[in-house]
Amino acid sequence: MTRKQKAYAQAGVDVDLGNQLKRGIHQLVCTTHGPQVLGTIGGFGGLFAPNFRGVRAPVLVASVDGVGTKLKIAFAMNRHDTVGTDLVNHCVNDIAVFGARPLFFLDYIGAEKLHPRVFYELLRGFTRACRAAKCALIGGETAQMPGIYRQGEYDLAGCIVGVVDRKDIIDG
Repeated sequence: MTRKQKAYAQAGVDVDLGNQLKRGIHQLVCTTHGPQVLGTIGGFGGLFAPNFRGVRAPVLVASVDGVGTKLKIAFAMNRHDTVGTDLVNHCVNDIAVFGARPLFFLDYIGAEKLHPRVFYELLRGFTRACRAAKCALIGGETAQMPGIYRQGEYDLAGCIVGVVDRKDIIDG
């Protein structure tokens, strides 16, 4: 174990588990990708080369959202794919009010500890909703923070970017 790994372990962060989970997501996440997605999974950012054919004056629309108290229901029911789906849909709806169509989505999961089953359920929810919205899941962040969250609990946030033609912006 390296010094860095020991420091993370002393803080309660399981680096090996995080890496293991990331290795297992490639096949699922790639189901949301089209030719616009560049690069690989696991980098510090997602790469997306937009195709704005048919859009004369593209305007990017971005939003960040969470699912709020729906998390309490997910914890109580021990079902987590639904809040993953809801998170993407909340973000899609936030840009739809401007007339924008989604391009890509990024997620954030902050947890006391990573639990593989929960992680994969969330990811299934994200990818299901991204496919339905024709939106690529191009990245995310998963933070293990023991002592910040209660045992078995986590928080979610999502960021979405979409596009609308300037003449089609809904502003009222």
